[in-house]
Amino acid sequence: MADHTSVRAGARRPQRYLPMQILLGFLVIYFLVPFWWVIVNSSKDAPGLFGGGNTLWFTDQIDYLGNLRQLFTYDGGIYLRWILNSTLYAIAGGVGATVLAVMAGYGFAKYRFAARRFSFAVVLGALMVPATALVIPTFIMFSRLGLTNTVWAVILPSLLNPFGVYLMHVYARDAVPDELLDAARVDGAGEVRTFIQIALPLMRPAVVTVLLLSAVASWNNYFLPLAMLSDNRLFPVTVGLGLWQGIASANNAGTTSLWSLIILGSLVSVIPLIIAFFSLQRHWRGGLSVGGLR
Repeated sequence: MADHTSVRAGARRPQRYLPMQILLGFLVIYFLVPFWWVIVNSSKDAPGLFGGGNTLWFTDQIDYLGNLRQLFTYDGGIYLRWILNSTLYAIAGGVGATVLAVMAGYGFAKYRFAARRFSFAVVLGALMVPATALVIPTFIMFSRLGLTNTVWAVILPSLLNPFGVYLMHVYARDAVPDELLDAARVDGAGEVRTFIQIALPLMRPAVVTVLLLSAVASWNNYFLPLAMLSDNRLFPVTVGLGLWQGIASANNAGTTSLWSLIILGSLVSVIPLIIAFFSLQRHWRGGLSVGGLR
């Protein structure tokens, strides 16, 4: 009788999660439909985009290669320049912000120094300030230093990541045992060696998370480079596509349909982020395994 009851209970258990599964399925569709729209409409030319057909399905003429050729050759290949600029900003800003966040977060978590609580409170307060509110003061400061319309005007502000510092502080506090650090110091290891060989491997999942978030934020940054840069050869891909959108809205592109290039350019600009995510995913798993074994 007990076995029969347990079987019936096990049969009813999946039904409890049915509303949640329906909700998750709806959310998956909700987030994937815009991406599918970009994939479909990247294959169309101007008549296919504005011909009144089904916007969520392909037309009879699919020409990804032709659209890609036009995308990378339009205006002297400026789109490739924008992609390279975004890559530079994402790598420099992401790596730099991660290095600073790791060192600051580890320092707040494992060292006791004067004004530690006040300094960390300032970092937490910086989390509450919208990034867009800092663009104008940053522009004025960089203008006085003569750094506007340079790559440094985009890279240097991207190095500050208060959320990354907070995340590294929380993770280092819980994932790096103080006893392990004390044992390394007793064995004669210096602070730098203790950090690199003991603490850093245990912090790998958080490091990769901060690196990915910082790189994605730098890649998707729009308002800061829009305010800082005036030379379109220094634009990242986000600002460049915004420039094309303004030209297309004003119908100043001549015989070229910029809308097809804008949609395809948006799709191409997402691909590096997808590659970065799947490339770094294995480090999450590896880092978690290292932390569990130690």
